[in-house]
Amino acid sequence: MKFLAEINVMPLKALLDPQGKAVTGVIRHNGYTDMDDVRVGKRLTLEIEADTKERAAARVDEVCRKILHNPIMEGYTFTIH
Repeated sequence: MKFLAEINVMPLKALLDPQGKAVTGVIRHNGYTDMDDVRVGKRLTLEIEADTKERAAARVDEVCRKILHNPIMEGYTFTIH
């Protein structure tokens, strides 16, 4: 069975996010003063073939841990559909 994984990789909250700060500045400069603390990350989608949703989730978690994120600077979440 084919599943679709949607993966979000974001900088850790404890670290400075220079891209997020730049975007926050542009947003505020354009009059959106009610918005703050933008964080910029990556969104990935991938198709995976697996017998069950649980096996698909385990494989996606493995590839996220080993390849798609830097644990020193980033965290990740994902959903399987």
